[in-house]
Amino acid sequence: MNALTCGDPALQILVDRVRDAAAAGAQLRIRGGGTKDFYGEASVGEVLDTNVLEGISSYEPTELVVTARCGTGLAELESTLAERGQCLAFEPPHFGAGGTVGGMVAAGLAGPSRAAVGSVRDFVLGATLLNGRGEVLSFGGQVMKNVAGYDVARLLAGSLGTLGVILEVSLKVLPAAPATETLRFELDEAAAIAQLQRWGGQPLPLNASAWWDGTLVVRLRGAAAAVAAAGRQLGGERVDDAAAAAFWTGLRNHRDEFFRRAEAALDQGARLWRLSVPAAAAPLALPGERLIEWGGAQRWWVTDAPAAAVRAAALGAGGHATIFRGHDRRDGVFSPLKSPLDRIHRELKRAFDPSGVFNPGRLYPGL
Repeated sequence: MNALTCGDPALQILVDRVRDAAAAGAQLRIRGGGTKDFYGEASVGEVLDTNVLEGISSYEPTELVVTARCGTGLAELESTLAERGQCLAFEPPHFGAGGTVGGMVAAGLAGPSRAAVGSVRDFVLGATLLNGRGEVLSFGGQVMKNVAGYDVARLLAGSLGTLGVILEVSLKVLPAAPATETLRFELDEAAAIAQLQRWGGQPLPLNASAWWDGTLVVRLRGAAAAVAAAGRQLGGERVDDAAAAAFWTGLRNHRDEFFRRAEAALDQGARLWRLSVPAAAAPLALPGERLIEWGGAQRWWVTDAPAAAVRAAALGAGGHATIFRGHDRRDGVFSPLKSPLDRIHRELKRAFDPSGVFNPGRLYPGL
């Protein structure tokens, strides 16, 4: 498929919709596969369907770069990369069938390997954006050394569509690891956190970790010799490859036992919180069930505790808390911003979407 051009009929459909909305003072809700409708504040406005703009525009396996349009299926992209022995190293989660590349970048969510390889924004090389004036803007490029507008392209990761429609994005890809091994250890929460910090200071091919209910599971990835040597050094119980693959996929896509139980608890008034704290932070004094990822830096919590208590615990540990899933969002999904961050967010919104066309209030109320 050719690179995106202003004469593209699918692109023109989106441009016309945005210009009409801006002229009429209307609001649009950007939507691809709808697999992340639950995430963030409530969506407002008429649906702007980005699936009309789909396909992989270019793929250079030898350069480790792929460019895809916003409506391209995430599963399709990953399948194409797998055929050449490559992957999206940050493991974007699939919360259902139909997830798209645009939604992946807009949500900015990464899977179990995030602490080892980096976040979504670390792999964004360039992007083409449709702003609130109906203008098509390009930032960045297709190589890491291209820094023209580079930070703007990265800024789109996690913006939840509040700045504009991500029309096309260029991503860095990586070769799939030649060897993988998963190990299991019986440790309590404090011991698991301490052990992860010790391992984190050593030259080990530690790619992912997860602690839940007294069990720590770690994944080693890299060269076969390095993985084998690390496995012998760490010890523990080796997990069967098929069972390990199913576990990490379930964790990535929130289909494992912990997240299934969390989803059931939502109907009983609980909320699923995502806490981001320093990896070495001690266990937090909160009621409910928790799962720890990213070497201790990401802590999932299912609790009916008041939002103020959860956020105070996260803040006390040097982090912040987000309501990831829950029927009650009255306390605000994301931790409130303080100045000057609040001012910066609002100035960016005015610069890219002066009429407030896109996803109003999806990131923060009033934004």
